[in-house]
Amino acid sequence: LPAQPVTGRRTPRGARFAGAGAEPEPVAATPVEPRVEQMDAADRREVVEAVETLVRLRGEGRSGEAHALLVEAAYWPAERIPLLAAEMRHAGLAADWATVLWEAASLPAERLVAAADALTAAGRAEDGEQILRQGVGRPAHEIGQAVVALAGDGRHREVRALLDAYVRVRTPEEAARSAAPDPKTLVPLLLAAAQGVSDECQWDLVHALRVAGHTA
Repeated sequence: LPAQPVTGRRTPRGARFAGAGAEPEPVAATPVEPRVEQMDAADRREVVEAVETLVRLRGEGRSGEAHALLVEAAYWPAERIPLLAAEMRHAGLAADWATVLWEAASLPAERLVAAADALTAAGRAEDGEQILRQGVGRPAHEIGQAVVALAGDGRHREVRALLDAYVRVRTPEEAARSAAPDPKTLVPLLLAAAQGVSDECQWDLVHALRVAGHTA
């Protein structure tokens, strides 16, 4: 399958994603340093060997096998992702890297944020923002459930990163629908994220929440 990089509005892909809004402003940096694990030698060797295999598969026209490897790589531990990005770009596999970003956007919320953290910490903030933007394109109730789970585990920085991207990408009405799984928890979190974007974003969300039957 071909890579499907995102620019502006895009066509939803199956049940994983709902229609996202127009291209947002860059995601604001969180004030808390992300936790990024370090790779060991075995991780580094596997990344390098995978990229060498991709180059060989592309050279032999074995696109199906190459795509399967890209999907597998998207689900690797977050600490491998920055080196994978560097090795793929060095090997001239920019289109394949776009596929990795696309596939990684379907990771569970905690792993999605971890991958974005790793890329940002390695100086690839644009890629990290792209993963978050694509990841929050999933249905509103899934975002709400993911945020409730993260908040319940005390993962407040991850919650902020996810919701910051979410309120920038999705419409106020979509954001309001995400509060349904647990309005008591989610409404304040959503409003705090919107306030961090702009006064207009906050007031639009307040209105959408009221229409949806939720109050702060």
